[in-house]
Amino acid sequence: MGIPPPLLYAVPLIAGIVIGRWFPLLALPRIPLRIVGGVVTAAGLAFGGWARLLFLSHKTSVVPIRPVTAFIASGPYRISRNPIYVAFTLIYVGVALLCRAVWPLLFLPLVLVGIVKQVKREEAYLERRFGAEYLAYQQKVRRWL
Repeated sequence: MGIPPPLLYAVPLIAGIVIGRWFPLLALPRIPLRIVGGVVTAAGLAFGGWARLLFLSHKTSVVPIRPVTAFIASGPYRISRNPIYVAFTLIYVGVALLCRAVWPLLFLPLVLVGIVKQVKREEAYLERRFGAEYLAYQQKVRRWL
């Protein structure tokens, strides 16, 4: 099962922001990072919200430990097999930039290792659940972007 993906992102992000307050690594410029961070965060929220709305409209669970009842290949799922994780990553980076925090960005590779493990488990489940339909989808759509 592993760590729930939202926690995989939230804990290192928050820890990195807190550590950065105690042990700052760099004095990063405020205005450009606020603008870029805001745009990146908004893009993540929009992309993830779009994916979440599709789950709701198809009446299937977005929670990785619950069974899915529908195979979704439209909307953001035409662009990425994992738009919610792409969205979480954008939000993570955007918030780190908004907070002018370097530590979370240093932790991000570890977060992504955990997410890749989660995705591989989910893909194995989807292959078993949807068979050839999911395998064909994998051939057409990239895992990330």
